[in-house]
Amino acid sequence: MDQLSLDVVVTRGAIVESRHRVHVAVVDAGGAVIAGAHETEMVTYWRSCAKPFQVMPLIETGGFDRLGWGDDQLALACASHGGEPEHVAIVEGMLASMAMDEGDLACGPHEPLAQRGLKILRESGARPTRMHNNCSGKHAAMLARAHVAGWPAFGYERQDHPVQQGCLAAVAHWSGVEASRVIQAIDGCGCVVFALPLASMARAFARLVDAARRGEAVPRQVVHAMQTRPFLLGGTDRFDSALVEATQGRVVAKIGAEGIHTVAIVDAGIGIAVKVADGTMRAQFPAVLAALQHYGALPAELPPKLAEFMRRGLRNTRGEIVGEVRLARARD
Repeated sequence: MDQLSLDVVVTRGAIVESRHRVHVAVVDAGGAVIAGAHETEMVTYWRSCAKPFQVMPLIETGGFDRLGWGDDQLALACASHGGEPEHVAIVEGMLASMAMDEGDLACGPHEPLAQRGLKILRESGARPTRMHNNCSGKHAAMLARAHVAGWPAFGYERQDHPVQQGCLAAVAHWSGVEASRVIQAIDGCGCVVFALPLASMARAFARLVDAARRGEAVPRQVVHAMQTRPFLLGGTDRFDSALVEATQGRVVAKIGAEGIHTVAIVDAGIGIAVKVADGTMRAQFPAVLAALQHYGALPAELPPKLAEFMRRGLRNTRGEIVGEVRLARARD
């Protein structure tokens, strides 16, 4: 197994001030772990990285077609979006197609994650709504699953609801982890979150893109939406959007909270799962980019947008660059 070194450091002046330990698992289309860093089997929460699988039961049962939804709605269901007007409008339309509104969403409101979205909201003088929540697309799709099946919409986010049981089954199937062994808790958005080994997360993404390449309908639909709607997947200044755009869809990516990230190299059928041990988001971007460079999915000289994520200046309150966030070197 190839041993990777993807730890990230934060410098101030001439010395390293902080170090982030980064766990990584790389899995091929056959399900084998081919590379890793530190603990490839560590069990942690998958957070928003599970969204492409949580939406699958709705597609498989024909719900998307019955509601007249397409790639825009699917991308939003998979997204951790930036709360920009375009995102909010699509979520609003998803709810309207079911004769529902914001009050039916179980997620709470929070400010837009994209700087553009935050600026527009503040300049309008409006308050953030549940539709600005980065998980509102996922929640709208979960509501749709209940709506199409004729199940009660109330409580769709709870572990004992059929919607969440379907999500668990999809996660178990694609990750290869028995449902009874998947640890469940409550996510930041209020619905169920799943914990499983890092290698199983990478395996799910490898299997997803491999199935899409082989023409399986549901995986192909999910991957296509992620490949072709990068802005909807994240937003103006969001990492996943920049990555999918820069690779023209050859890489699909899904960010999660607390330093978790899962990506796949579509043509190679390779899945990569990254977990920053201390949960710091600033460290996961350089690690993801370096892993993709290692497998030839990104060039040594990154496009400008991605280069900003790879090596970011550390600024003080006067705007002066006093250090940087970067990959650790042998001498650090």
